Amino acid sequence: MALETGAIYEGIVKSITQYGAFVEVRTAEDEKPVTGMVHISEVANAFVRDIRDFLNEGDSVRVKVIGVNPQGKISMSVKQAVETEAPAEQPRRRPRSQPKPLIYEPKRSVPQSEMSFEDKLLHFKQASEEKICDLRRGSERRSGSRSRRS
Repeated sequence: MALETGAIYEGIVKSITQYGAFVEVRTAEDEKPVTGMVHISEVANAFVRDIRDFLNEGDSVRVKVIGVNPQGKISMSVKQAVETEAPAEQPRRRPRSQPKPLIYEPKRSVPQSEMSFEDKLLHFKQASEEKICDLRRGSERRSGSRSRRS
C-alpha cells in the first residue's frame, strides 16, 4: 500500500519508544494496515521530554505522512497534521498608542520677584550643592582616585 506524502490519515498508536511512537494507519477497509513512526520531535510544538505525556498506546491520532524512504519506512508527524488541520489563530494585537513626545518642561517655581531673600538664598544653596556633588562624582570617576583618610 502506498501512502501519499503530505496526506493526513487517522491512526492508532501501537507502541511507544524513547525516540517516538509507532502509529498504525488504514487507508481503506480492505487493505491491511501500515505502520509508520512519529519521531518525538514531531509529536508537539512544545518540548517533549517524555512522549507518554502526549501519547499513549491505543490512542487515536491524526498524522501527516512527511516521507517514505527507499526501504519503505514511513515518517509521520502529529504536530504538522494539527497545524494544517486548524491553523493557529494569530493573537490579536492591540494597536499601540503613540508615545508622548519627550518635551523638556522646566519646573514651575515662584517668580523671583515674589520670593523673599531667605527663599532666594535657600534656592541658591540647594542648586549649588547639587552642582558641586555632580562635579565631585564626575571628577572621582575620571581620575579613579578615592578620598584618603588618615
